[in-house]
Formats: sequence, C-alpha cells, structure tokens
Amino acid sequence: MRKTELHRTTAETDIVLEMDLDGDGTASEIATGVGFLDHMLTLFSRHSGIWMKLSCKGDTWVDDHHSTEDIGIAMGCAVARALGDKRGIRRYASLTLPMDESLILCAVDISGRGGCYPVLDFPSEKIGTFDTELVEEFLRAFAVNAGITLHVRRIAGSNSHHIAEGCFKALGRAMREAVSIDQRFRTAVPSTKGVL
Repeated sequence: MRKTELHRTTAETDIVLEMDLDGDGTASEIATGVGFLDHMLTLFSRHSGIWMKLSCKGDTWVDDHHSTEDIGIAMGCAVARALGDKRGIRRYASLTLPMDESLILCAVDISGRGGCYPVLDFPSEKIGTFDTELVEEFLRAFAVNAGITLHVRRIAGSNSHHIAEGCFKALGRAMREAVSIDQRFRTAVPSTKGVL
C-alpha cells in the first residue's frame, strides 16, 4: 500500500495531508484556502490518480505564496515517502498535453535528485487574484521535495488559465505513469546503481 499521512506546521501554514498513490483521484478532498490552487490540485489528482485529502490554513491575508509553496513541499514529501525505495516503478514519463490553444510539454524522472526546470512565460501576471509566478513556485517545491527531475515548457498558449491548467494536468498524467508499477520489473529498483 503506497499511502502516507503528513502534518506540516510552520509560522505561516498548517497543512494536513493524506495521500494514496494508487487511488483513482475522483474523490479527493482539497481545501487549500486558495481557490485557484484548489482547482489546479483537483485536476492534478484526477489526472494522476493520486488520491488526496488536503487541508491548509495559511496566511492568505498576506498573499497566496506561503500556502502554495508549502503545499508543494508537503505534497513532494508525501510522494517521496509513499514511494519508499521506488522498487518496481516506471520512473520516467513524458508527454505533450493540449489544453485548448495551449500546449504543454512535461517530462518527469523520479531520480532522487530533485530539480525543476520550467519555461512557462505566462502572458499575464495574475489569474483572478492568483499570481501566475506561483505555478513555478509550486512546481519547484513539489519536484525538489519529491526527489523528481521535472521539466515543464509552454510550447504554445495565450491564455494564462489554460497554460496553468495544462501544467497541472500534464504533471498529473506524467506522475501517473512514472509512479506506476512495471509488472515486468516489479521487484527491481529502476537504476543501474541499485538505488534511487
């Protein structure tokens, strides 16, 4: 069972998270206090099949930065914990995902070496009240703490909402494949080093 629970508290946020990598993502309960992020994480959960029960009480009267980044940290830590020694996982995944006029490339390597390399260039600074730069903050926090090498690129797109939505859907789809068990190699760690 690749499940975990996590409680992360700082002076800025209080996050409670349950995660099941082998869920179906249809019944996740997400309440971050940031409406747009709720929407994005619901998409991520549905497309990854990763079930989550996530709540965050954050200092959103300041802005959405602390909550968004800390949720990325918590989710990344939970993924790393739920994967354990990573035995049997496919490890790699990549896809190009269309979202209306937007086209997003996403590539994932569950390498144990966290790094995030986004090239998104949002055409606007905000989506409603949500700062578009926070998409990259979330992706970086998630990737580094999950031990994932993550590349996300906007190939096309003129609508910031669609670009962000494409990113979270693409990340979800890539994670779905990368964390899945390869039945042919289900007892092996997918590395010539024998450890990830």
